[in-house]
Amino acid sequence: MQTPETTPDHIGPTEDGSALTIRWGDGHASTYQPRHLRLLCPCAGCVDELSGRRMLTSAMVRPDVYPTAIHYVGRYALQFVWSDGPDTGIYTYDLLRGACGCPDCTLSGGAQGSVPGPGPRTDTGPDTRSGE
Repeated sequence: MQTPETTPDHIGPTEDGSALTIRWGDGHASTYQPRHLRLLCPCAGCVDELSGRRMLTSAMVRPDVYPTAIHYVGRYALQFVWSDGPDTGIYTYDLLRGACGCPDCTLSGGAQGSVPGPGPRTDTGPDTRSGE
């Protein structure tokens, strides 16, 4: 369900063009580095569909990865076409808002856990960092 917290007012690049900024309906702004977004990819190639185990690791993503295109998916998500090839991940606004790594969200519990690599974890599968 869309709420002001998960409904974007504006989506666009940062002033220097190096990251993506989303301003949410509640006035909060989240900034996402490309590599962080790539590591969050929720597609079946990056997250095992049965176990929820994250298959994509930090070592598999180049530091200079970037989106070559960004598509809106209905009124609920974004789809990125990545410079390293993948293009099937659907990043819901719920996922993106939960992945905000700003100090306010991190301290308030708005961002949940962490994925391998920079930024918070947003999938609901088991935590694979401990090898379990």
